[in-house]
Amino acid sequence: MPTPRTIAIDGPAGAGKSTIGALVAERLGYLYLDTGAMYRAVALAALDRGIDPDDGAKLAELARSVRILIGPPTVRDGRAYTVLLDGRDVTWPIRAAGVDRVVSQVARVPAVRDAMVEQQRALATQGRVVMVGRDIGTIVLPHAERKIFLTASAAERARRREEELAARGEARTRQQLLHEILRRDQLDRERAVAPLKAAQDAVVVQTDGLSVQEALDRVLAVITRPNAPRS
Repeated sequence: MPTPRTIAIDGPAGAGKSTIGALVAERLGYLYLDTGAMYRAVALAALDRGIDPDDGAKLAELARSVRILIGPPTVRDGRAYTVLLDGRDVTWPIRAAGVDRVVSQVARVPAVRDAMVEQQRALATQGRVVMVGRDIGTIVLPHAERKIFLTASAAERARRREEELAARGEARTRQQLLHEILRRDQLDRERAVAPLKAAQDAVVVQTDGLSVQEALDRVLAVITRPNAPRS
């Protein structure tokens, strides 16, 4: 079966979208774009410049001025891709606790989303793409040929995040991570612009208890099966 040109993978924080999306793109030879990394890069730039995460006007100006590039891994340190912010490698800094706390606030600013969505749609025209985020199937690429909503329980997502941080030598309690995940879920679901939700024609893939390979196999099965839903 021919593979679809555009694949949208959405889901809440910590569901494994970045890892699975990068593996799908590698397997199929597609361009990979983690849109969440773009919002994290804007949030990091705001923190670096001392911009209040509630100052929509300054955040909008910042989003229009920074250069964010996402490409294949440039360092063998466990990363699924490399993120450059104005030429600086910020792949790991955008995963810092400070960014975790403010990224949902930054992402809910309409003008910030407008700036990012414009870039995301432009990238989708350049070839076959796997695009990962929270509003890809509903807003960014509503006509994507395959839409997947990847999810897991909040407890499972907190456990995975704890393990990911520990592997990098960072220590944060699972309870703290669970609190942050639940807060981000609420902010993402309740924001006025592009709230987190599954597209009507998305296939929901629950990953609790699955290994990365098992989750990847399920997603690939959705992508390649001939009766997968189309928008």
